This record gives sequence, C-alpha cells and structure tokens, in this order.
Amino acid sequence: MPSPDLRTDGPPPGADDPAIVLSGYGPVGQAYAERLLTRGDGLARDHGVRPRLAAVRVGSAQVLLRDDGPVPPRTEWEPLPPLEQTLDRTGARVLVQALPSSPQAREQAAAEAVLALRRGVHVVTATKSHLLSHWSELGEAARAGGSLIRISGATGAALPTADLARTGVRGLGCRSIRACPNGTATFVLDRLAAGDPLERAIGEAQRRGIAEADPSADLSGADAATKARLIAALLWGWEPSAVRVEAEPVDAGAGRAAVAAAARGRRVRAVASASADRPLVVEVRLEETAPGDPLYALAGPEKAVVYGCPDAGDITVSGGRSSPLGAALALLRDTLDVTVPRTFGFG
Repeated sequence: MPSPDLRTDGPPPGADDPAIVLSGYGPVGQAYAERLLTRGDGLARDHGVRPRLAAVRVGSAQVLLRDDGPVPPRTEWEPLPPLEQTLDRTGARVLVQALPSSPQAREQAAAEAVLALRRGVHVVTATKSHLLSHWSELGEAARAGGSLIRISGATGAALPTADLARTGVRGLGCRSIRACPNGTATFVLDRLAAGDPLERAIGEAQRRGIAEADPSADLSGADAATKARLIAALLWGWEPSAVRVEAEPVDAGAGRAAVAAAARGRRVRAVASASADRPLVVEVRLEETAPGDPLYALAGPEKAVVYGCPDAGDITVSGGRSSPLGAALALLRDTLDVTVPRTFGFG
C-alpha cells in the first residue's frame, strides 16, 4: 500500500507570489534582491511560495519591478512617493528593511515600519536602530494591524538567534544569555592574539568584508550590546530602550591581553551577557575562554549565543556568515516565515 502524502501545505509551488517592497539598497539589500530574483523557482519548489520583489526604495527614489527584474539602473528610477502609495500600487504583503542601523535612519525606519504594520503588512528588518527606540510602538502597530515583525537580520545575520529567543527555547526556562554576536570583534581579537597590531587586524577585517568602513560600533561593544538587548527583549519582554549597557572595548590593551591568553592556551572574546535575574542590564566584557567553552571554539568571524536553561541544559547556536549575504539570508528566512502558507501535520 503506498504511503499517504503527508504534505497539506496549501497552494502548489508558484501559486502564491506575495509582493515584497524593499527599503534600502546597500550591500545587504542588493544581496537580498539578488536571491529573490534568481532563486524564485527554487523557493516555490521547496517552500510552496515565491516571494516577488515588487519595488525597491532608497532615500529619494524608487523603482517598481515587473516579471522579476532585474533591478534597472538608478537613472530609470522615479522620484520617491509616500510609502502608502507604493504599498497600494504593489499590493505588498511584506516590507523588508535593509536600511543602515544609524541614528539618521532611525526615524525613517520607525515611521515606515509603523505605517506598514498598521496596514496589515508584515515587516522583516535587518535595521536595529528603530528596534531599540520604538520597540513598544512597533509591537502596538503590529497588534493593531494583525501583522508580524521578524528581526533575525538584526540579531545575528545568518545565525537563527532571534528564532531561538522567540520560540526555540520557549518553555525551557532560559535564565541567561552569553554571546559573541559580533563577528568583527571575534576576528580582530584572534588577529591580535596572533601578533597583529590593532590597525592591521581591523584593515584585514575590512578587506575581507567582515568589518564596516567605520568599525567603531563593533569594537566598542555597542553592536554586541544591541543584539543582546534585542535577544533579551524577545526572551523576557524587556523594553530595549530601558536597558543599561556596560561595555569594554576591543583596543590596544585588548591586544596585549589576547597575546597573553594565547600563551596560556586560551582565547579572549568580547562576551555580551544578560540575565533574567538582573533585569535591564547588558554587559559586554573581554573574557578569557578555555577549551570546551563554545565561545572559545569560534573561528574567524563566527558568532555564537549560549542560552542558559538550568533545567534543560545550555543550548548553543554558533557559526553563521558575518557578511551582507549572511544578513540577506536572514531577511529571506524571515520573509518565508511570514509568507509560507501555514501547514498541518509535520509542516
């Protein structure tokens, strides 16, 4: 007797093509667009949905796409209309944000996300700044519109840290996190341990596309603290803007500590930590780690988060690409999460 078909996952591949509006077209946005435009058939086959890039918006211009692009040169773009017009013209189901995580972009990102969410359009974002400052407002807008927010690209690029914090450790009694969520800091510390001066280590990270042109947020601990604040918000309901941050930078002194630790068979890591027992505090400290510690095992720009669950045991997620492509893949994962038809059985 043939085995029954256990797939009851809604429309056949290609039957549902949800329209996507992309805000921001830097390296992350371009990598995301490339995936949608070149991998659509595979997404339809594997997931039963084919997200369609319908529009790309930047600071003063936008372009509407038909028949899966490619994205035309900027000379063919039109002046930027209000976002609500773009959402209406495209019938968008998802707004994807790949805007810079900068103070200058914060209000724009927040306004776009709130407008989309209140209109019932899901928001997928790799932008961190407005998550820190407008967390409650975004949540209220999502409830009002019956829409979803997904932030994987803001918490660890390709690493599924947000998924674990949001649902993966639910009910397991997670009481703490201990993380190296910034690949630049890990890479630079390992180069320092090998004897590179700080400037050379940073330059190599930039040459490989690991570090930003301005790596100050990575090396000051600010980026690691931001990701820890967002993870804690998902885990314990913290308001990110109320979290106090204590951070130790990766500087020349860290280089001396890294060399000394290497001589003892240890590795210095920039570790972000938070605990449910110490609410609204995130620390980023330079720690010596020993073999057997998941953070010790990181190589190059890899990242890791250890979820401390006293009863279930620690749960660690590690690895992941620290690059624009890694962030773009996180955006794609979240896009599928909010668009793939809900299933039954094992789906």
